Amino acid sequence: DEKEKFEPTVFRDTIVQGLNEAGSDLEAIAKFLDATGSRLDYRRYADTLFDILVAGSMLDDNDKTKMTNHCVFFADEDHDAIRNYAQVSKG
Repeated sequence: DEKEKFEPTVFRDTIVQGLNEAGSDLEAIAKFLDATGSRLDYRRYADTLFDILVAGSMLDDNDKTKMTNHCVFFADEDHDAIRNYAQVSKG
């Protein structure tokens, strides 16, 4: 029984790339996250996924080239915008 490697940076790169390709369309982002969930282990990388969806990248990583603006921190500062991001996160 081989032990699977824990590679949060590879997970981050995949999620950030998909979010950036989806653009600002929250429906496209939700579809990407749904489709990717069947391939990636969201439970294993829950902290990393949370960091990306809220802050745009891993909080303990300073690589600014591996970020997305499609997250809560970059959302418009109004109730509806934040609620829409919360709906995407709940999936």
